[in-house]
Amino acid sequence: MRKKVSIIGAGNVGSTAAHWIVAKELADVVLIDVVEGVPQGKALDLSQALPIEKSDVKVSGSNDYAASAHSDIVVITAGIPRKPGMSRDDLLHTNFKIMSDVVQKVVAQSPESILIIVSNPLDAMAQAAYRLSGFNRERVIGMAGVLDSGRFRSFIAAELNVSVDNVNSFVLGGHGDTMVPLIRYSTVAGIPLSELLPPERIEAIVQRTRDGGAEIVKHLKTGSAYYAPSAAAVEMVEAILKDKKKILPCAAYLQGEYGIDGYYIGVPCKLGVDGLEKILEIKLTPEEDAALKKSAAAVKELCDVIGV
Repeated sequence: MRKKVSIIGAGNVGSTAAHWIVAKELADVVLIDVVEGVPQGKALDLSQALPIEKSDVKVSGSNDYAASAHSDIVVITAGIPRKPGMSRDDLLHTNFKIMSDVVQKVVAQSPESILIIVSNPLDAMAQAAYRLSGFNRERVIGMAGVLDSGRFRSFIAAELNVSVDNVNSFVLGGHGDTMVPLIRYSTVAGIPLSELLPPERIEAIVQRTRDGGAEIVKHLKTGSAYYAPSAAAVEMVEAILKDKKKILPCAAYLQGEYGIDGYYIGVPCKLGVDGLEKILEIKLTPEEDAALKKSAAAVKELCDVIGV
C-alpha cells in the first residue's frame, strides 16, 4: 500500500509541495484547505498532469479533515502572511489560533502521523504544534534549515560558477535574522569555502541568505517564496518515507542539546521512518555557540508571546 501525505493549506507552498511529491511518486496526496473549491480544483488539475508525468499516485482535495485520515505524514503550511500595519504579535496570535485548530483536527484523524511544520513564524509554530499535539518530539519537526541551507548553497554555487551538486553547507538556528550559517562546515567538492572565497564575500553571501525570503518578497510585492520552501519540506518527507537516515538541518525540540532546553531550534537531524531519529551535536566555536544561543533567545521571545 502506498504511503499517504496530507498537506494542510492549499496555497502556493502547499500545492507546490503536492506537485513535488507526486512528481517524485512518493505517496498519495490529500490537499486540505478552508477555502471551498481551492483544494479540489488544484488536486484535479494536478491529477490530470499525472498521466503525462507517468505517475500513478492519487491526488485529492477537500475542505473536510476526514479526507486526511490515517496519513503517514502531515505537512502544515496553513497560516497568513504578515500584512501592512500588522504587528509581529498580531501575526503570532493569528497564526497560533490557526495552528491550534489545524493540529486538533489533524491529531483526531491521524494520531500516528509525523508532522512537518512549514507555517511561520516557523520555530514558534513548531513549538505550538508540539505542545498542542501531545506527540513526542520525534514526530513534530520544523522545516527551516533545509531551506536556508539551500539558499546558501545556491548563492555559493552562483558566486563560484560551479555545480550546486558540489556545494555542501549547514545553516543552524532559528529561521530568520538570527540563523547561523556554519562556514567551517561549508565545502565545495570537499574544499573548505574559506579557501575559495575571501571573508568579505562569504559574509555578503551569509547576509543574502539571511535576507533570502525578504529579497523574494521585494520582487514579488504581493507574495512570498514557495518553490524552495516546498522543495525543502518534500526533501524531509522523502527522507522519512524512504527511511533514508538522511542528515538535514531541521527545527527540533531540544532537551539539553547544545545547552538549550525546551525550545525548537535548527540543528543537524537524522530523519528516517520514525521521523527525528537523532540530533547530531557538533562542536561549535565560542562565536558559533553564542550565535546559536542568541537565536534560541529570539525563539523563546516568540514562544513567550503565545504561551508555548
